[in-house]
Amino acid sequence: MSRPARVTLRPTTAEDLPVLFDFQRDPEAVRMAAFTPPDPDDRAAFDARWARLLRDEGVTSRTVLEGGRIVGQVSAWGGPDEPHVSYWVGREHWGRGIAGAALTAFLAEYPVRPLYGAAAWDNYGSLRVLEKCGFTVYGENKDFAAGRGEEVTEVLLVLT
Repeated sequence: MSRPARVTLRPTTAEDLPVLFDFQRDPEAVRMAAFTPPDPDDRAAFDARWARLLRDEGVTSRTVLEGGRIVGQVSAWGGPDEPHVSYWVGREHWGRGIAGAALTAFLAEYPVRPLYGAAAWDNYGSLRVLEKCGFTVYGENKDFAAGRGEEVTEVLLVLT
């Protein structure tokens, strides 16, 4: 397994969205993430969602770069009472430590605690990233996962 080049973060901009949209459309990544938009190919819905996110002062979103190339994004959302973190790394960049490096960098600049995260029960890579970054499991929830078209158990984690 190769180690990632230097991973950096910068605020997400509208110019990043075409690459992030392509990541969201990958069928294997959608299945792994499970809790995704109903139609990952709906560009209008994607753009509308991101337009809201980029305007929302309660959302902190960072584009993940490796060697100057966009490889993913990490965001915190949900307000001061129960902030959540989520991230997405393009599938072609999986298995190289990018998600962990990006989340570690994000947590260093986003000090709000407690911070919540979640992943499908069988998304072992994402669960491992969260746990390596200090999140601990506190429960689980069953909910409909559009990325799989069925109810899926979601593991709930918290960083205190």
